[in-house]
Amino acid sequence: MSRQDFKGVDYYQTDDLLSDEERMVRDKVRQFVSDKVVTCIEKHNREWTFPMHLIAPLSEMGLLGASLTGYGCAGLNSVAYGLVLQELERGDSGLRSFCSVQSSLCMYPIWRYASEELKEQWLPPMARGQKLGCFGLTEPDYGSNPSGMITRAKLVGDTYVLNGAKMWITNGGIADIAIVWAKTEDGIIHGFLVEKGTPGFTTRDQHGKFSLRASVTSELIFQDCPIPRKNMLHVDGIKGPLSCLTQARYGIGWGAVGASMACYDEALDYTKTRIQFDKPLASFQLVQAKLAWMLTEITKAQLLNLRLGRLKDEGKMRPQQVSLAKRNNVEMALKIARTARDMLGANGITDEYQVGRHMCNLESVYTYEGTHDIHTLILGHDVTGFQAFS
Repeated sequence: MSRQDFKGVDYYQTDDLLSDEERMVRDKVRQFVSDKVVTCIEKHNREWTFPMHLIAPLSEMGLLGASLTGYGCAGLNSVAYGLVLQELERGDSGLRSFCSVQSSLCMYPIWRYASEELKEQWLPPMARGQKLGCFGLTEPDYGSNPSGMITRAKLVGDTYVLNGAKMWITNGGIADIAIVWAKTEDGIIHGFLVEKGTPGFTTRDQHGKFSLRASVTSELIFQDCPIPRKNMLHVDGIKGPLSCLTQARYGIGWGAVGASMACYDEALDYTKTRIQFDKPLASFQLVQAKLAWMLTEITKAQLLNLRLGRLKDEGKMRPQQVSLAKRNNVEMALKIARTARDMLGANGITDEYQVGRHMCNLESVYTYEGTHDIHTLILGHDVTGFQAFS
């Protein structure tokens, strides 16, 4: 039962550390989520559909490619952008995933690595929500080891011929453009812009999901798919896709806090009004201990995100620091969702309440864009200097 009067969680007065613009952006998106997202998301979750009608207002608020500059993009700073994704995931992880993929995984590589011609062609309509994008890196047999990809691009004259498949691609079935990573004949990874309707390019949506049901997840299939040479991004090697993933993982760290706040808020409200043994559940010690733990973890994650955002704006952020935020905050949010589900008892397994939906969604967030274990090893390598995986 998502609350439309959501006020946020701010136990350490972190609002005082935000600029007026950052608070204004956050509050605008928070109200949008309360008015437009929580009122429809359960229907879409039940029906396995993405709320396409929300794309227009998202673009009108400048939330697509919000952290980019020029080409019709809003140019928000990193903290404001993080707060945007925090509020969107408070509504649903699928909505935050849509915005994150459009902005960080598709618009960002075009903005950073594409020719000026391609930037002018794609970024303005993508910022307006008129063109949608997806990011093709993961393959059916290669997830945590993207360097092992078998998708190939062979140069024939002035055209690359693409063959292979990508799996678990958010927005894949609705995208007008796909950023696809493939190995050329020399074994080096390159990125290509592949337009919808290109001969040999087909998509197949993934069904049967118990997580991210209000999100489009697809397989991308390429069979002798011709890609103009000018559609190649100007970056070589695995650093290309990883730089995009760093941008997206940064947003996930913020988004997870939104989901955790939604679950905490619902658990607090429920236990204060649910009467058992002639008194509210919130009056029992075990319930208060769970609420105190939730509040503590959310507060810690808020401070972590804020510092990370400031480092990003100062040009000091490292990918390993993003791994710490993604790893910590998603694990925290998933544990809070599970705990909140438990606190709601049998009601927690019905979609009349939101904790079960957030819990299922966060199982995917825990896994995608670098699993929890992979981010653990990234941090282990950073502090020890020893690489535990190749």
